Amino acid sequence: MADVIIIGAGPAGLSAAIYVQRAGRAALVLEAMTYGGQIINTPEIENYPGIQSISGFEFATALYQQAVGLGAEIVFERAEKIEDDADTGMKKVTTSGGNTFTAGAVILATGAKNRHLGIDREEELTGFGVSYCATCDGAFFKGKPVAVNGGGNTALEDALFLAGYCSKIYLIHRREGFRGEPAVLEKLRQKENVEFVLNATVTELLGEPKLNGVIVTDKNTGEDRELQVDGLFIAIGQTPENKAFDNVAELDPAGYIIAGEDCTTNTPGIFTAGDCRTKTVRQLTTAASDGAVAALAACSYLDTL
Repeated sequence: MADVIIIGAGPAGLSAAIYVQRAGRAALVLEAMTYGGQIINTPEIENYPGIQSISGFEFATALYQQAVGLGAEIVFERAEKIEDDADTGMKKVTTSGGNTFTAGAVILATGAKNRHLGIDREEELTGFGVSYCATCDGAFFKGKPVAVNGGGNTALEDALFLAGYCSKIYLIHRREGFRGEPAVLEKLRQKENVEFVLNATVTELLGEPKLNGVIVTDKNTGEDRELQVDGLFIAIGQTPENKAFDNVAELDPAGYIIAGEDCTTNTPGIFTAGDCRTKTVRQLTTAASDGAVAALAACSYLDTL
């Protein structure tokens, strides 16, 4: 038994746990992998108010220790199903470990994962030249040619970051224009080691056992071109992991939980926080904010039971 079950131990989930505990309620956090979410792989955080600079690992660890220190319980099992208990009206959450946990309210803070290209050998070469985190793996490609695939802010920032390490950057985008910030794009245009490969998609990965090139196909002409690279950094967005909970929370066409700034879903007793919900800005600060809002909303809901 717990008062509030929180699914996900990223910044949103752990922030929610802190606020639940401080409200005098008992929080149980279920996490399939490890605490911290994606931020744990960030080497340096410089945009969190009040903290000039900190590594993602240090930040996540401090958040985890704060939640546990306040009495939150963390169970490292994947939440697989949420059901209403017909007898009590409570929420029952079943996990991959075969356990069932019960609470009056649930906060979905499942986050999102990196979107894959979905082409042959992508999984096989992940960690052997294919990466989804430039700041994590960029240093391994110092002095080598690499490619970045994507057209948003993450792709542009990845390319700019890698331009300081790598001999050559191919920035591959399926369109002519970019969705990312014009200021970052202009900085990239000034880099002599950055080449734009536009209206093109990555259609084949080369190399055995490590990546040594990619084939890109021009969308207009159908012409193939081989780029000799040692690394491919994929930055084409993220996908939420909410499908298992679509029976208790309405999802938009992209799979995000439909909820506004109040973090309230269409189901009484089910709340959401962080990157898994519909929102415009997905940052560390907004994840923490969501966690606080969802936690307080959940506690207020418990007062009505």
